[in-house]
Amino acid sequence: MTSLTGRALRLTVYIGEDDTWHHKPLYSEIVHRAHAAGLAGASVFRGIEGFGASSRVHTSRLLSLSEDLPVAVVVVDTEERVRAFLPQLDELVGEGLVTLDECEVVRYVGRSPSPDEADPKGENSL
Repeated sequence: MTSLTGRALRLTVYIGEDDTWHHKPLYSEIVHRAHAAGLAGASVFRGIEGFGASSRVHTSRLLSLSEDLPVAVVVVDTEERVRAFLPQLDELVGEGLVTLDECEVVRYVGRSPSPDEADPKGENSL
């Protein structure tokens, strides 16, 4: 697991829920590439209403069609790792907004693996 405390960079990618990359949701491709790149983590947040450069309002209100809602993919890691990941976003994101913000990581702790996760074959169990 990546260790992360102190100064960091938050990468936020704002795209539409219907945006795709090779017939797969774009937000999913970004998360999987961030994982493969060894970044500390990535989360996807679905918005309920918003608009972007096209000035078209997208909403999930009951009386409106809930199509192409806004999605934000957020990644936090060291500045070096996040900046190294940016060329992949250049390839993936045709329409949308990509922002970088300095932040401070106060706590970053994952779950402790269960004995089965730590040793899937059970070779080192008592």
